Amino acid sequence: MTQTLTLRRPDDWHLHLRDGAMMQAVLPHTAAHFGRAIIMPNLVPPVVTGAQAAAYKDRILAALPKGSTFTPLMTLYLTEDTDPGDVAAAYASGLINAVKLYPAGATTNSASGVSRFENVRPTLEKMAEIGLPLCVHGEVTDHDIDIFDREAVFIDRVLDPIRKATPDLKVVMEHITTKNAVDYARAQGPNLGATITTHHLVINRNHILAGGIKPHYYCLPVAKREEHRLALRDAATSGETRFFLGTDSAPHTDANKLLPCGCAGCFTAPNTMSILAQVFEEEDKLGHLEGFASLHGPAFYGLPENTDTITLTKGDVIAYPGHVDTDEGPVTVFDPGYPLHWRVT
Repeated sequence: MTQTLTLRRPDDWHLHLRDGAMMQAVLPHTAAHFGRAIIMPNLVPPVVTGAQAAAYKDRILAALPKGSTFTPLMTLYLTEDTDPGDVAAAYASGLINAVKLYPAGATTNSASGVSRFENVRPTLEKMAEIGLPLCVHGEVTDHDIDIFDREAVFIDRVLDPIRKATPDLKVVMEHITTKNAVDYARAQGPNLGATITTHHLVINRNHILAGGIKPHYYCLPVAKREEHRLALRDAATSGETRFFLGTDSAPHTDANKLLPCGCAGCFTAPNTMSILAQVFEEEDKLGHLEGFASLHGPAFYGLPENTDTITLTKGDVIAYPGHVDTDEGPVTVFDPGYPLHWRVT
């Protein structure tokens, strides 16, 4: 029996578009369903100044399909040399909507990130003063910390001290992956939000490792135990306004995913809304999907909700393409491992 669900057009509060030929190929898949997206600045070289963010935004707008109304929301990459004045000017002009903190070496193209957090305090204090959110990749990179514990350790060692030292700073815990992060977020005030990805609602670490390594499920932060996946599903579908969608859709060519040291990232832009509708239906929380995908994020960032809508229809199984072709090579689309019945119509 056909079912339909109409939502305000959703936004993606954590997105990787890359640049050049890759961006040309993947951008239409986000622009088809989403009104806006927070664009990650971890290019090579990274987007660290207002001038670089303006140039990147121009390249994104030029690559949009004709007639698209998609709006990229730009960010700056926080380094220990970031100029607080440049950050403030970029925000005041309306160019940027956030600054991104990568601990050095935490993920793809993060070598320019922060090692000594005391060196970024002037920028964080300026951001707190002007109300500019800090988006945080929440993992420590110490070699003696197990990769499955790095998010929980980051909360204790880095995030909580930053927030206590700068209590007025708005912070987004991006792509949370643990019950620890869910519990921490729920215990905080309104100036802390948390994004949850599509793929972390679907996979746990068994999906990556059991029965053979599945490189297209490898992402950072890496998927954790089943108890953590269930905590994420509870948070995402709860209706709590502090949790909202950030897909962390991260395209890599198959050649780069299948290297001896393969890249981290899941490309979910084409089928995110289909997967989310199925997840929320399984949890009997379809009524909360609009909040998670379309309402909570704008409220946290102080932006208006989108005025147009999308409609999801449930019917026969959808055959999504397994790959998106780019001039750099094919990019595998995330496979949730089960048939999808919801589609954007």
